[in-house]
Amino acid sequence: MLTLKLITIGSSTGVILSKEALARLKVQKGDTLYLTEMADGGYRLSPYDPEFERQMRMAEQVLHDDREILRALANR
Repeated sequence: MLTLKLITIGSSTGVILSKEALARLKVQKGDTLYLTEMADGGYRLSPYDPEFERQMRMAEQVLHDDREILRALANR
């Protein structure tokens, strides 16, 4: 478990991430992180955009389900 410290940044509140946390998340200064609420009421902090992940799953499903149509279109 890692402890995060909240600090004031202008009129906002920020979080300080240790070097260890940055390394574990595989992020660096300037990267975007996503805070996702979990079903159990907790939160997940991740560098992966859950909306992009959802869209990619949908695209993979279309590619799988309609592969014959896509192959025919590609050969036109």
